[in-house]
Amino acid sequence: MDKDSATNGYGVVLVTASSQEEGKAIAQALVEAHLAACVSLMPVHSIYTWQNKIHSEQEWQLVIKTDLARFSELEKKIRSVHSYEVPEIIALPILAGSEPYLQWISDNVKSSQ
Repeated sequence: MDKDSATNGYGVVLVTASSQEEGKAIAQALVEAHLAACVSLMPVHSIYTWQNKIHSEQEWQLVIKTDLARFSELEKKIRSVHSYEVPEIIALPILAGSEPYLQWISDNVKSSQ
């Protein structure tokens, strides 16, 4: 991969939500605040340990496209809307991407300054 195809801070943030309604509320809040350019939602089945018990639950996976320079604000907004005590909020960098798509993310995730 050449230097020009690397991105400058773009990424996806993964979040699971308890329901489609909660996922939509989180997505709407992030896009309206210009913290995300797009949020994709899909149903998933999660098996996890919480409070020393194994749980098997239907959840909604959010894939949030953003500029990771705004991660702190994005995390704060997610926590303000999310029902979980400890929500999944995991950022993954985009190592390469279509320039027009990355520009679209940039155009839609506004700086807080």
